[in-house]
Amino acid sequence: MLASDGLKKSYFVLLITTLTFTLCFAVWMLNGVLITFLTSNQIYNWDLAKVGLLIGTPVLTGSLLRLPAGLLTDRFGGKPVMIGILLISSIPLFLMSYADSYLSFLLCSIGFGVAGSSFAVGVAYVSLWFPKEKQGLVLGIFGAGNAGAAITTLFAPSLLLSLTNNLDNLDAWRKLPIIYGSIMVFCAILFLLLIKNKKPTTIPRTFLKQLTPLKCLRVWRFGLYYFLVFGCFVAFSQWLMPYYVNVYNLSIVSAGFLVSLFSFPSGIIRVLGGWLSDKYGGRIVMYWVLSLSIFISFSLIIPKMEITSPGKGIMAMNSGIVEKVTPNLIIVGGCNYELTQHQRGLDNANERSFVFPIKDVWQEANVKVGDSVTKKQLIAKGITKIYFQANIWIFSILIILLGIVWGIGKAAVYKHIPQYFPEQVGVVGGIVGVLGGLGGFFCPILFGYLLDGTGLWTSSFMLLFFISSICLLWMHNVIQKILKEKHQNLF
Repeated sequence: MLASDGLKKSYFVLLITTLTFTLCFAVWMLNGVLITFLTSNQIYNWDLAKVGLLIGTPVLTGSLLRLPAGLLTDRFGGKPVMIGILLISSIPLFLMSYADSYLSFLLCSIGFGVAGSSFAVGVAYVSLWFPKEKQGLVLGIFGAGNAGAAITTLFAPSLLLSLTNNLDNLDAWRKLPIIYGSIMVFCAILFLLLIKNKKPTTIPRTFLKQLTPLKCLRVWRFGLYYFLVFGCFVAFSQWLMPYYVNVYNLSIVSAGFLVSLFSFPSGIIRVLGGWLSDKYGGRIVMYWVLSLSIFISFSLIIPKMEITSPGKGIMAMNSGIVEKVTPNLIIVGGCNYELTQHQRGLDNANERSFVFPIKDVWQEANVKVGDSVTKKQLIAKGITKIYFQANIWIFSILIILLGIVWGIGKAAVYKHIPQYFPEQVGVVGGIVGVLGGLGGFFCPILFGYLLDGTGLWTSSFMLLFFISSICLLWMHNVIQKILKEKHQNLF
């Protein structure tokens, strides 16, 4: 009975902490929707670099604070630290309702970004309530709070439309951060009343001893994996909003719905990722995650485009004088040359759906009546036009699959931490969380610069392909060295 009561208490802690983290994550992702709304409705005219910085700033704050949050959790327990995060992050949310300049938005974004550090607190706190053999699944369940991104992308756009009376009163957007701040205060009260505090049994005595994992290359390698599977997930949870609006000309509500289809499954599937990591090991799971990330990101690199290129022309078979020129026929010295007609297959192509590229080929006269033509002279030029739609549904399916893959990968990365650092989960989880969260800050900014430099929205997937490849190569080389050393030890 006592064991059963203890198990119920553990799962109750898991439930409340996961719900709290879900709401914190929803707050953390606020700027992806809010800033897109403000700029698309021309309330503020900020360029892509400034938009990228505003989107990434809360992520930077939450990421950098994950390490101190993990340290504080290992020392004082998760309850007081989580309550502090909830209350501190609520203040700038209330102040954001008064923001009216880029600097004020930036400062408020720095403040409510504190909510992102709740992840390190939850990982360290929840892991104390369960044995090692269940921590992969448990941390996967907790990590499903990443689905909080879907709460913001799914409901915030519709809420903004409702608050602004369908854009008739645009200044009413200021009520949204007040709602978010009130939710944070309410969560703090629930956590205070319902949750019991718990601390690790053994804690390093000095601050420097707590930071000793920083010397371990393995921690930095885990951090790079998390930079990809978590940081890029955070980045795309916000970047996809302007992506859909600009590339596919969707409304902010429709874009928010599609972005939620990316972020929600990625959070929920983390539970499966934890179970798979417990059953098959984090190493095997990460091999699949990184390989699929490379394949999908490569598939998304080709942009929506229309290319016009020289095609197959017509050369005169003999010398002579041009006698007749029509859209479908050229007569030179008594010889008839038929021209391929423009089929107009690309007319209104945007209004139709295509999975694969389509083309239109035609020929146009390069001479006029009375011209003297020599043998093998080009008398009709060929034109080829290729159109690739980057079908929105194919794109969305691939994006959703990518989010699912990353969701599994997030659990696989954190499966390693209690296994290799059982007494420093908070610190190591904080370090890995910092490195991962930095991806959520730097990637939107890099996406903005890549877009400015290349003019291609898909340049973000080029960067993703590069990061995924580096992760897989590093992991494979390390594993090969480990296997080689084990093989040598047998003799």
